[in-house]
Amino acid sequence: MLAACGDDDAKSGGSDKETTSAKSGPWTFKDDRGQTAKTDKAPANIVSFIGVAAALHDYGIESKGVFGPTRLKDGKADVQAGDLDISKVTIIGNEWGQFNIEKYAALSPDVLITTMFDSAGTLWYVPEESKKKILAVGAPSVGISVYDVQLPTPLQRMLELAKSLGAETTSSTITAAKKRFEDAAARLRAATKAKPNIKVLVGSASQDIFYVSGSNLSVDLEYFKALGVNFVEPAASALKASGGWYENLSWENVDKYGADVIMMDNRTSAIQPADITEGTWKKLPAVKAGQVIARNPEPILSYDKCAPLLEDLAKAIESAKKVS
Repeated sequence: MLAACGDDDAKSGGSDKETTSAKSGPWTFKDDRGQTAKTDKAPANIVSFIGVAAALHDYGIESKGVFGPTRLKDGKADVQAGDLDISKVTIIGNEWGQFNIEKYAALSPDVLITTMFDSAGTLWYVPEESKKKILAVGAPSVGISVYDVQLPTPLQRMLELAKSLGAETTSSTITAAKKRFEDAAARLRAATKAKPNIKVLVGSASQDIFYVSGSNLSVDLEYFKALGVNFVEPAASALKASGGWYENLSWENVDKYGADVIMMDNRTSAIQPADITEGTWKKLPAVKAGQVIARNPEPILSYDKCAPLLEDLAKAIESAKKVS
Protein backbone atom coordinates (compact mmCIF):
# COMPACT_ATOMS: atom_id res chain seq x y z
CA MET A 1 0.00 0.00 0.00
CA LEU A 2 1.59 3.26 -1.17
CA ALA A 3 -0.49 5.64 0.89
CA ALA A 4 -0.99 4.72 4.50
CA CYS A 5 -4.01 2.53 4.64
CA GLY A 6 -12.22 1.52 11.68
CA ASP A 7 -15.14 1.42 12.74
CA ASP A 8 -17.59 4.04 14.02
CA ASP A 9 -16.40 3.38 17.55
CA ALA A 10 -12.85 4.24 16.51
CA LYS A 11 -14.02 7.48 14.91
CA SER A 12 -15.52 8.60 18.20
CA GLY A 13 -12.04 9.02 19.65
CA GLY A 14 -12.24 5.96 21.86
CA SER A 15 -13.72 7.76 24.86
CA ASP A 16 -15.74 4.67 25.72
CA LYS A 17 -12.85 2.24 25.36
CA GLU A 18 -12.19 0.02 28.32
CA THR A 19 -8.70 -0.06 29.77
CA THR A 20 -7.34 -1.35 33.03
CA SER A 21 -4.23 0.19 34.50
CA ALA A 22 -1.20 -2.06 34.48
CA LYS A 23 -0.84 -1.35 38.18
CA SER A 24 -4.12 -3.00 39.12
CA GLY A 25 -3.22 -6.61 38.32
CA PRO A 26 -4.92 -8.36 35.39
CA TRP A 27 -4.60 -6.37 32.15
CA THR A 28 -7.29 -5.74 29.57
CA PHE A 29 -7.55 -3.43 26.58
CA LYS A 30 -10.44 -3.07 24.16
CA ASP A 31 -9.03 -2.35 20.71
CA ASP A 32 -10.52 -0.70 17.64
CA ARG A 33 -12.00 -3.97 16.37
CA GLY A 34 -14.05 -4.07 19.55
CA GLN A 35 -12.00 -7.03 20.74
CA THR A 36 -10.71 -7.12 24.31
CA ALA A 37 -7.18 -8.40 24.88
CA LYS A 38 -6.70 -9.98 28.31
CA THR A 39 -3.69 -11.20 30.27
CA ASP A 40 -3.23 -12.22 33.91
CA LYS A 41 -0.77 -9.40 34.46
CA ALA A 42 0.60 -6.39 32.62
CA PRO A 43 2.32 -7.54 29.41
CA ALA A 44 6.10 -7.63 29.74
CA ASN A 45 7.01 -9.30 26.45
CA ILE A 46 5.47 -6.94 23.92
CA VAL A 47 5.81 -7.60 20.19
CA SER A 48 4.67 -4.81 17.92
CA PHE A 49 4.79 -3.28 14.48
CA ILE A 50 7.86 -1.03 14.31
CA GLY A 51 5.86 2.21 14.19
CA VAL A 52 3.85 1.15 17.21
CA ALA A 53 7.04 0.17 19.04
CA ALA A 54 8.46 3.64 18.28
CA ALA A 55 5.34 5.35 19.63
CA LEU A 56 5.23 3.23 22.79
CA HIS A 57 8.96 3.91 23.29
CA ASP A 58 8.18 7.63 23.42
CA TYR A 59 5.86 6.82 26.32
CA GLY A 60 8.43 4.69 28.14
CA ILE A 61 6.97 1.33 27.11
CA GLU A 62 9.47 -0.97 25.39
CA SER A 63 8.79 -3.75 22.89
CA LYS A 64 10.83 -6.93 23.02
CA GLY A 65 10.25 -7.82 19.37
CA VAL A 66 9.29 -5.82 16.28
CA PHE A 67 8.17 -6.43 12.71
CA GLY A 68 7.94 -4.15 9.71
CA PRO A 69 10.61 -1.83 8.17
CA THR A 70 13.20 -1.63 10.95
CA ARG A 71 16.78 -1.95 9.68
CA LEU A 72 18.17 -0.52 6.45
CA LYS A 73 20.73 -2.35 4.32
CA ASP A 74 23.49 -0.23 5.84
CA GLY A 75 22.43 -1.31 9.32
CA LYS A 76 20.91 2.02 10.29
CA ALA A 77 17.40 2.36 11.62
CA ASP A 78 14.48 2.87 9.24
CA VAL A 79 12.60 6.18 9.51
CA GLN A 80 9.66 4.29 11.01
CA ALA A 81 11.78 3.25 14.02
CA GLY A 82 11.77 6.78 15.41
CA ASP A 83 14.04 7.03 18.47
CA LEU A 84 13.98 3.29 19.08
CA ASP A 85 17.37 1.60 19.56
CA ILE A 86 16.92 -1.24 17.10
CA SER A 87 19.94 -3.09 18.51
CA LYS A 88 17.87 -3.77 21.63
CA VAL A 89 14.92 -5.47 19.94
CA THR A 90 14.46 -8.78 18.16
CA ILE A 91 13.48 -8.20 14.53
CA ILE A 92 11.07 -10.93 13.48
CA GLY A 93 10.36 -9.44 10.05
CA ASN A 94 11.96 -6.52 8.22
CA GLU A 95 9.92 -6.46 5.01
CA TRP A 96 6.35 -6.94 3.82
CA GLY A 97 5.39 -10.61 4.12
CA GLN A 98 8.18 -11.43 6.58
CA PHE A 99 7.21 -12.72 10.02
CA ASN A 100 9.39 -15.38 11.62
CA ILE A 101 6.95 -17.39 13.73
CA GLU A 102 9.74 -19.34 15.45
CA LYS A 103 11.46 -16.13 16.58
CA TYR A 104 8.10 -14.76 17.65
CA ALA A 105 7.23 -17.80 19.74
CA ALA A 106 10.71 -17.82 21.32
CA LEU A 107 10.00 -14.37 22.77
CA SER A 108 7.10 -15.83 24.81
CA PRO A 109 4.96 -12.87 23.70
CA ASP A 110 2.32 -11.51 26.04
CA VAL A 111 0.66 -9.31 23.40
CA LEU A 112 0.93 -8.52 19.68
CA ILE A 113 0.21 -4.89 18.75
CA THR A 114 -0.14 -3.26 15.34
CA THR A 115 -2.19 -0.76 13.37
CA MET A 116 -5.05 -1.34 10.92
CA PHE A 117 -5.50 0.34 7.54
CA ASP A 118 -8.92 -0.95 6.54
CA SER A 119 -12.44 -1.31 7.91
CA ALA A 120 -12.08 -5.09 8.09
CA GLY A 121 -9.59 -4.94 10.96
CA THR A 122 -6.68 -6.44 9.03
CA LEU A 123 -3.59 -6.43 11.24
CA TRP A 124 -0.88 -4.37 9.47
CA TYR A 125 2.23 -6.33 8.47
CA VAL A 126 0.87 -9.57 9.97
CA PRO A 127 0.87 -11.85 6.88
CA GLU A 128 -2.63 -13.12 6.12
CA GLU A 129 -1.28 -16.49 5.00
CA SER A 130 0.33 -17.15 8.38
CA LYS A 131 -2.01 -15.14 10.61
CA LYS A 132 -3.67 -18.22 12.13
CA LYS A 133 -0.32 -19.76 13.09
CA ILE A 134 0.87 -16.46 14.55
CA LEU A 135 -2.23 -16.01 16.68
CA ALA A 136 -2.08 -19.68 17.68
CA VAL A 137 1.11 -18.90 19.61
CA GLY A 138 -1.30 -17.67 22.22
CA ALA A 139 -0.68 -13.96 22.71
CA PRO A 140 -3.75 -11.73 22.31
CA SER A 141 -3.62 -9.13 19.54
CA VAL A 142 -4.40 -5.43 19.68
CA GLY A 143 -5.24 -3.34 16.62
CA ILE A 144 -5.25 0.48 16.57
CA SER A 145 -7.20 1.86 13.62
CA VAL A 146 -5.57 4.40 11.34
CA TYR A 147 -8.26 4.11 8.67
CA ASP A 148 -10.59 6.99 7.80
CA VAL A 149 -10.07 8.82 11.11
CA GLN A 150 -8.31 12.07 11.90
CA LEU A 151 -4.88 11.98 13.51
CA PRO A 152 -5.93 13.02 17.05
CA THR A 153 -8.05 9.87 17.35
CA PRO A 154 -5.29 7.23 16.99
CA LEU A 155 -2.94 9.51 18.92
CA GLN A 156 -5.33 9.40 21.85
CA ARG A 157 -5.84 5.66 21.45
CA MET A 158 -2.08 5.01 21.51
CA LEU A 159 -1.80 7.14 24.63
CA GLU A 160 -4.59 5.09 26.25
CA LEU A 161 -2.83 1.89 25.28
CA ALA A 162 0.47 3.13 26.72
CA LYS A 163 -1.29 4.12 29.94
CA SER A 164 -2.83 0.66 30.25
CA LEU A 165 0.67 -0.81 29.87
CA GLY A 166 1.99 1.32 32.71
CA ALA A 167 3.06 4.60 31.12
CA GLU A 168 2.99 7.75 33.26
CA THR A 169 0.91 9.68 30.75
CA THR A 170 0.64 12.79 32.92
CA SER A 171 4.40 13.30 33.02
CA SER A 172 5.78 16.73 32.17
CA THR A 173 7.45 15.33 29.05
CA ILE A 174 4.24 13.90 27.62
CA THR A 175 2.22 16.95 28.67
CA ALA A 176 4.73 19.22 26.89
CA ALA A 177 4.65 17.06 23.75
CA LYS A 178 0.85 17.19 23.64
CA LYS A 179 0.88 20.98 24.04
CA ARG A 180 3.45 21.25 21.25
CA PHE A 181 1.14 19.20 19.03
CA GLU A 182 -1.84 21.41 19.86
CA ASP A 183 0.19 24.56 19.24
CA ALA A 184 1.39 23.16 15.92
CA ALA A 185 -2.21 22.44 14.90
CA ALA A 186 -3.15 26.04 15.69
CA ARG A 187 -0.18 27.26 13.67
CA LEU A 188 -1.19 25.16 10.66
CA ARG A 189 -4.77 26.39 10.87
CA ALA A 190 -3.51 29.98 10.95
CA ALA A 191 -1.19 29.35 7.98
CA THR A 192 -3.97 27.92 5.83
CA LYS A 193 -6.27 30.78 6.78
CA ALA A 194 -3.61 33.30 5.77
CA LYS A 195 -2.85 31.51 2.49
CA PRO A 196 -5.97 29.59 1.47
CA ASN A 197 -4.95 29.44 -2.20
CA ILE A 198 -1.74 27.46 -1.65
CA LYS A 199 -2.41 24.05 -3.20
CA VAL A 200 -0.70 21.00 -1.72
CA LEU A 201 -0.14 17.79 -3.67
CA VAL A 202 0.67 14.55 -1.84
CA GLY A 203 2.84 12.13 -3.81
CA SER A 204 4.89 8.96 -3.69
CA ALA A 205 7.48 7.93 -6.26
CA SER A 206 8.30 4.54 -7.72
CA GLN A 207 10.33 3.61 -10.79
CA ASP A 208 7.40 3.57 -13.19
CA ILE A 209 4.56 5.30 -11.37
CA PHE A 210 3.92 8.54 -9.52
CA TYR A 211 1.15 8.14 -6.97
CA VAL A 212 -1.06 11.11 -6.09
CA SER A 213 -2.90 10.59 -2.80
CA GLY A 214 -6.42 11.69 -2.10
CA SER A 215 -6.96 13.35 1.26
CA ASN A 216 -9.60 10.91 2.46
CA LEU A 217 -8.81 7.75 4.47
CA SER A 218 -5.30 8.78 5.65
CA VAL A 219 -5.12 9.90 9.30
CA ASP A 220 -2.70 12.75 8.66
CA LEU A 221 -4.28 14.12 5.48
CA GLU A 222 -7.81 14.03 6.86
CA TYR A 223 -6.66 16.05 9.84
CA PHE A 224 -4.61 18.49 7.78
CA LYS A 225 -7.65 19.04 5.56
CA ALA A 226 -9.79 19.71 8.64
CA LEU A 227 -7.23 22.37 9.60
CA GLY A 228 -7.75 24.05 6.24
CA VAL A 229 -5.06 22.62 3.95
CA ASN A 230 -6.06 22.99 0.31
CA PHE A 231 -5.17 19.59 -1.16
CA VAL A 232 -5.04 18.56 -4.80
CA GLU A 233 -7.86 16.00 -5.01
CA PRO A 234 -7.86 13.32 -7.73
CA ALA A 235 -11.34 12.46 -9.01
CA ALA A 236 -13.10 9.60 -7.22
CA SER A 237 -13.02 7.60 -10.46
CA ALA A 238 -9.21 7.93 -10.59
CA LEU A 239 -8.91 6.74 -6.99
CA LYS A 240 -11.24 3.80 -7.41
CA ALA A 241 -8.62 1.26 -8.51
CA SER A 242 -6.72 1.74 -5.22
CA GLY A 243 -9.78 1.61 -2.99
CA GLY A 244 -9.81 5.37 -2.65
CA TRP A 245 -6.19 5.91 -1.63
CA TYR A 246 -4.32 7.26 -4.67
CA GLU A 247 -4.24 7.82 -8.43
CA ASN A 248 -1.54 6.23 -10.57
CA LEU A 249 0.21 8.56 -12.99
CA SER A 250 2.95 7.82 -15.48
CA TRP A 251 5.98 10.06 -15.17
CA GLU A 252 5.02 11.66 -18.48
CA ASN A 253 1.81 12.86 -16.84
CA VAL A 254 3.25 13.90 -13.49
CA ASP A 255 2.31 17.50 -14.32
CA LYS A 256 -1.41 16.64 -14.51
CA TYR A 257 -2.13 18.69 -11.40
CA GLY A 258 -0.88 22.13 -10.50
CA ALA A 259 0.57 22.45 -7.01
CA ASP A 260 2.44 25.00 -4.93
CA VAL A 261 3.75 22.58 -2.30
CA ILE A 262 4.44 18.88 -2.76
CA MET A 263 4.55 16.43 0.16
CA MET A 264 6.55 13.31 -0.72
CA ASP A 265 6.48 9.86 0.88
CA ASN A 266 9.65 9.51 2.99
CA ARG A 267 9.40 5.76 3.60
CA THR A 268 12.20 3.56 2.32
CA SER A 269 9.75 1.83 -0.04
CA ALA A 270 9.54 5.05 -2.07
CA ILE A 271 12.10 6.84 -4.24
CA GLN A 272 13.14 10.03 -2.48
CA PRO A 273 12.92 13.43 -4.24
CA ALA A 274 16.71 13.85 -4.45
CA ASP A 275 16.92 10.56 -6.34
CA ILE A 276 14.18 11.25 -8.89
CA THR A 277 15.80 11.65 -12.31
CA GLU A 278 12.68 12.17 -14.42
CA GLY A 279 12.82 15.43 -16.33
CA THR A 280 9.07 15.93 -16.00
CA TRP A 281 9.48 15.96 -12.22
CA LYS A 282 12.31 18.48 -12.29
CA LYS A 283 10.19 20.84 -14.39
CA LEU A 284 7.32 20.98 -11.89
CA PRO A 285 6.94 24.57 -10.56
CA ALA A 286 6.90 23.45 -6.92
CA VAL A 287 10.07 21.41 -7.45
CA LYS A 288 11.84 24.28 -9.21
CA ALA A 289 10.80 26.58 -6.35
CA GLY A 290 12.15 24.19 -3.75
CA GLN A 291 8.72 23.76 -2.21
CA VAL A 292 8.89 20.01 -1.58
CA ILE A 293 8.69 18.54 1.93
CA ALA A 294 8.67 15.05 3.40
CA ARG A 295 5.62 13.14 4.53
CA ASN A 296 5.36 9.85 6.43
CA PRO A 297 2.10 8.12 5.39
CA GLU A 298 2.47 5.99 8.53
CA PRO A 299 2.97 8.57 11.27
CA ILE A 300 4.55 7.38 14.53
CA LEU A 301 1.58 7.81 16.83
CA SER A 302 3.10 9.81 19.66
CA TYR A 303 2.60 13.54 20.19
CA ASP A 304 6.37 13.99 20.13
CA LYS A 305 6.62 12.58 16.61
CA CYS A 306 3.44 14.08 15.17
CA ALA A 307 3.96 17.69 16.27
CA PRO A 308 6.84 18.19 13.77
CA LEU A 309 4.60 16.95 10.93
CA LEU A 310 2.22 19.83 11.58
CA GLU A 311 5.04 22.32 12.12
CA ASP A 312 6.80 21.38 8.88
CA LEU A 313 3.63 21.70 6.81
CA ALA A 314 2.72 24.99 8.47
CA LYS A 315 6.20 26.34 7.73
CA ALA A 316 5.98 25.19 4.11
CA ILE A 317 2.64 26.95 3.60
CA GLU A 318 3.76 30.09 5.43
CA SER A 319 6.80 30.45 3.19
CA ALA A 320 5.30 29.11 -0.06
CA LYS A 321 5.11 31.20 -3.19
CA LYS A 322 2.10 30.75 -5.47
CA VAL A 323 3.62 28.91 -8.44
CA SER A 324 0.73 26.84 -9.84
